Amino acid sequence: MTHTRYYILTILAGITLASCETVIDARLDTGPAQLSVDGTLTDQPGPQTIRLTQTAGYFDNSAPPVAAGATVVVTDNTGKTYAFTDPDNDGYYTWTPAAKDTLGRIGRTYRLSITYQGDTYTASSRMNRVPAIDSIIFRKEKINPLSATEGYQAEFFARDFRGATDYYRVKYYRNGVLANKPRDIITLKDASFSGSADTDGLVFIRPFRQSINPDSLYALNDSVKVELQSLTVEAYEFWQQFSQQITNGGLFATPPANVPTNIVNTNPNGRQATGFFVASAVRSRSTKVTESAVRR
Repeated sequence: MTHTRYYILTILAGITLASCETVIDARLDTGPAQLSVDGTLTDQPGPQTIRLTQTAGYFDNSAPPVAAGATVVVTDNTGKTYAFTDPDNDGYYTWTPAAKDTLGRIGRTYRLSITYQGDTYTASSRMNRVPAIDSIIFRKEKINPLSATEGYQAEFFARDFRGATDYYRVKYYRNGVLANKPRDIITLKDASFSGSADTDGLVFIRPFRQSINPDSLYALNDSVKVELQSLTVEAYEFWQQFSQQITNGGLFATPPANVPTNIVNTNPNGRQATGFFVASAVRSRSTKVTESAVRR
């Protein structure tokens, strides 16, 4: 009798659980397309580019639609104006300097103006200071303690400026290819993490000095380039939140949130925009993995 009751209860539990299964057909309403801005101006020689696209539906995996036909102008606080053009209608708006002229100057503020489909959008950013990269060294390491595979771990050295709080972004290239995994969004406040001890004026702490390594480590004769970019506090917060959103997953994921933007429609009732505009001074250093650069 006991076995019979257990069998019946098992069948009832199965029916109950099966009856709780509901197929959900999620339908996400697609709102109007918004302008998306990807613009970083630097103090380096050569053309400067601002990319404009339009947002697409959440489940649309195709390339974002191009925002062609816009008028894009940058003006600095001295009154100098730079007109960006898109002759190929591919969404890449470019300003090309004459000879060795550069657009960016440390200490100047740059105002972006975009007129697109009847709306005018603006943003501004100050180009802050950035220190030089003193050196890049390498150490021979194993990929992990249990592996026989060895490679070379890179470490760069730079020192934060003393005085006002500074914000930076680190980018690195292996054999000319930019590292662009989510973990490669590397940002600092002074010489360390936000909320850490006071590191004003100090050498960058080791986790950041060694953040320029791919998963597979480097090999002999690999070329390595490290870039250090200055950020405004707003751009620093943008990259912090952007990094959090693209790595937000797993059991303890938090609800997704909009990443902040400094692109503002001059018409409060007009369509909003996404993306960010920043003026960034850049310092870089390039080297190769050679035996003479390896430290024991």
